[in-house]
Amino acid sequence: MDYTRTQFLTATRGALNRQHAALRLWERAKKLGVWNPADLDFSQDTADWNRLSDPEQDAILQLAALFEAGEEAVTLDLLPLLQTVAREGRLEDEIYLTSFLWEEAKHVDFFARFFEAIGVTRDLHEYHGENYRRIFYEALPNALHRLEEEPSPVNQAVASVTYNMIVEGVLAETGYHAWHAALERNNLMPGTIAGLVHIKRDESRHIAFGIYFLSRLVAEHGDPVWNAIEQTMGTLLPVALGVVHEIFDRHESRYGAMPFGLSRDEFQEYATRQFQKRFMRLMHARTKSLEEIVYGEDATEDA
Repeated sequence: MDYTRTQFLTATRGALNRQHAALRLWERAKKLGVWNPADLDFSQDTADWNRLSDPEQDAILQLAALFEAGEEAVTLDLLPLLQTVAREGRLEDEIYLTSFLWEEAKHVDFFARFFEAIGVTRDLHEYHGENYRRIFYEALPNALHRLEEEPSPVNQAVASVTYNMIVEGVLAETGYHAWHAALERNNLMPGTIAGLVHIKRDESRHIAFGIYFLSRLVAEHGDPVWNAIEQTMGTLLPVALGVVHEIFDRHESRYGAMPFGLSRDEFQEYATRQFQKRFMRLMHARTKSLEEIVYGEDATEDA
C-alpha cells in the first residue's frame, strides 16, 4: 500500500477551523486536562485505608480494580480509532483524539498510584465478572481493532458506541459518580477524590466527542450507521447493567450490604438515565445537517 501524500490540509486552506466541534473540545482538553497524578497527595488515603474494615476495603478494592483494568483496556485499544480518523484526513478529529490516549494513560497512572498508596500488589482478576469480561475482554478490543481490517462507517460507529457510550458513558461515568459521592459523604480519601474530579472531567469530554462523532457518521451515511448504533447500544446496555449487578452480588454474597451508602438502585438508575440522555441526543442529531453537527452551538455541550 502506498502512503505517499499529495497535499496537506493546513497548507490548502491556511488554517485550522477553530469552530469545529473537535477543536473546541481540544481547547477544553488543553485547559482542563493538564493534571498530573504524581502531584496528588495520597497520605490521608493511606491512613483512611488502614482504618477501614475488611468489607469496606473489599468494596473499594473491587471498584478500583474494575476502573484500573478498564482504563488500561481503553489505553491499549484506542489507537485503531485514531489511526482510522487520521487516514481519512480528518485533522481536527485527530488532533482532539490525541488527547484521549494521553488522558486514558494518565488514568491508568492514577490508579496505579492509588494501589501503591494502599499497599495492594496482589492479582485482582477475581473481581472481573462474566459481564465485565464480555465488555472489556471481548466487545471493546474486537470493536476497536476491527477498524484495522475494515474501517467502514458502520464499524466506526460500533467502535464509538462500545467505547464512548457504553464503556465511558455507562460504566465509567456511573462508577466514578457513585464512588466519588460515597467517599465524599464519608469524608474519606481526599487524594482519590481529587483524582476522580479530574477523571470525570476528562470522561465528560470524551463522551461529548463520541456524541459528535456518531452524529457526524449518521449525517454522512444515514440509516446503515444509525441501525448499527441502535443495535450495538441495545446489545451492550444489558451487559453493562449486568456489571453493576455483579459488583453488588459479589460483595453481598460475602459481606452483606455494601458499605458507604452505595446503592444498587442508585448505580442502575444513574446509568440508565445517562444512557437515555445520550441516546436522545443522538436521535435528535438525526434531524440536523452535517454543518449543524460539526459547527452548531450544542456540538460540544456537556454530554
